[in-house]
Amino acid sequence: MKKYTSAFIFGIAIMASAYLLGNAYVKRAEAPRTISVTGLGNEDFTSDLIVWDGTFSSFSSDLKTAFDKLNEDKNTIADYLVSKGIKRDDIIFNSVNTSERRESNYLNGSYVGSTFRGYDLSQSFTIESKNVNDIEKISREVTELLNKGLQLTSQPPRYYYTKLADLKIEMISKATEDARVRAEKIAKNGGSNLGKLKSASMGVFQITGQNTSEEYSWGGTYNTIDKNKTASITMRLVYEID
Repeated sequence: MKKYTSAFIFGIAIMASAYLLGNAYVKRAEAPRTISVTGLGNEDFTSDLIVWDGTFSSFSSDLKTAFDKLNEDKNTIADYLVSKGIKRDDIIFNSVNTSERRESNYLNGSYVGSTFRGYDLSQSFTIESKNVNDIEKISREVTELLNKGLQLTSQPPRYYYTKLADLKIEMISKATEDARVRAEKIAKNGGSNLGKLKSASMGVFQITGQNTSEEYSWGGTYNTIDKNKTASITMRLVYEID
C-alpha cells in the first residue's frame, strides 16, 4: 500500500511541477503590452545674431594698379561702415584673390591660344554682430557705395540664435509632455492604464522660417534666411500599459 501511495504522491508532484513550469513559460512568452506615441514641441523665436558678407573687386592690366585700387576701395568700405555705427574691429576683411583675365583666340573656328588682358582682384568682408536690426538696415543701404564707383556685391544676411541649446532643452520637455498626454488618452480609450515608461528617443530637430512655405525635411532643416523662425522637435515614447 505504501508503494502505491508514494507513486501517487510522486505523480501529483510531477503534474504540479509541469503546470507551474508551463505557466511560467507562457507568461514569459507573452510580449509585454506597450504603446508607442510621438509628441511635438515647437517654439517661435527671433534671431539674435546676424552675419553679413560682401565682396568687392578691381581690374587692371597692371597688378600693382589693381591692388592699389582694391586697397583704396577697402578703406572706403571700412570708413562707410564705421560711419554707419559698425565698429572697425567687427569688420573682417579676408585674403585677396587674384586671377588672370585672358581672351581666347580662334582661327577658322579652332582655338589658337589666348591673349592676356589683365588681373582680376577680389576681396570679401564679413560682419558678425548682435545688433541685428542695425546690420540688416546697413546691408540694404550699402548699394550707396556703387555711386562711389565701387564694384561691390552684397550677400543676403544670415540669421542665427545663440541660445539654441537652452531652447532645445525646453522643446524636448514640451514634446515629452505632449507625447505623455497622447499616450494617456489612447490608453484610456482602449480601457487600459498607462504603465512605466520603457524608452524615449528624440526625433528630427527643425528650424524653419515663420510664415513661409518652407517644408520639413527628414534630415532636418536649419533656416538661416529668415530673422523670425520656428524651431520644432519630436520625441518618441514607449509606455507599458496595464
